[in-house]
Amino acid sequence: MAKKRRFSTFSLSFLDIMSCGFGAVALIFLIIKHDVDTRAENLYPNLQAEVSMLEEEIKTGRENMVRARNTVSEVDQRLAEAQGMARTIDEDLTKVRANIASLTRDDATDEISQLQERLKKLEEEKKKLEEENRDKGNNVRRFVGEGNRQYLTGLKLGGSHVLILIDSSASMLDETIVNIIRRRNMDDATKISSKKWQQALGIVEWLVAQLPERTNYQIYNFNTRAHAPLVDSEGKWLRTEDKAQLERVIDNLRKVVPENGTNLYKTFISLADLEPLPDNIFIITDGLPTLGKGPPKKNTITGPDRRKLFEQAVELLPRGIPVNTILLPMEGDPFAASDYWRLAMVTEGSFLTPSVDWP
Repeated sequence: MAKKRRFSTFSLSFLDIMSCGFGAVALIFLIIKHDVDTRAENLYPNLQAEVSMLEEEIKTGRENMVRARNTVSEVDQRLAEAQGMARTIDEDLTKVRANIASLTRDDATDEISQLQERLKKLEEEKKKLEEENRDKGNNVRRFVGEGNRQYLTGLKLGGSHVLILIDSSASMLDETIVNIIRRRNMDDATKISSKKWQQALGIVEWLVAQLPERTNYQIYNFNTRAHAPLVDSEGKWLRTEDKAQLERVIDNLRKVVPENGTNLYKTFISLADLEPLPDNIFIITDGLPTLGKGPPKKNTITGPDRRKLFEQAVELLPRGIPVNTILLPMEGDPFAASDYWRLAMVTEGSFLTPSVDWP
């Protein structure tokens, strides 16, 4: 009689089943992990782009800082050399005058003539140095800031026809929305004395002071549309040589009261009235526009809405004109810095976010 086979749970078939089960679990784990990684990479593409842009901006800023430091070192060295040369010339002049005074015409006529000739050359050289130093300080208007400081901005201040646009909307009253609403209901004198608005006015004065001689310029303050502080000067270029007129422009600008919204679309339209077109534009603002081509369709406006209004306005800008933006702080407008920075890159202009005590 055949011997009956004994049953075992650890037979070859059981081990095959267990191996297949473990393999299926491992395969499912790998599939789930890969899907999580893929979704994590695709979840925040905008943030990754923003990080890349900020890293590029930091790299560019560091390179500009190095170049600025090198420039400052060269200027300081040249200034020290010029000052040393001037001191040497003054010492030589003193010695020559002393030698001339100690000599008499009878016993040293030739030596006196030589010393007088040398004195004449030294005086001419000193005069030449003074003229060179005077040519370096050719600002059309003096601007004195608070404290003992000097800023390297990287702003491109050249051009034969320079347009300065200063935002005079209600948001220029303060940095926070709560304080803007509070100051908006105060009297005009309080609005004009707002710290943020006074800083914007100081920036305009600093820019005007840096303009080269014999430059055409125009200054517009803008809110719902662009306004020229000087009466009957809209669409006209002014000359830096007319110092009295320039002072009237600044005085009238200091009387402007910040109010209403910001409309870059109508402001950029007004550029077409200038003949010829500007070859350098400066914008002093605190954020993206809140108004566009037509009246607003609702009482509130979102960040993406403001970006659309900005893009519509930028399309009106003539090609080939550098646009330099000086952006003041403003609560609740996170896209302003990146959009104005991109505008500066496209137009080969500059972008600056100054400290609260500049200029």
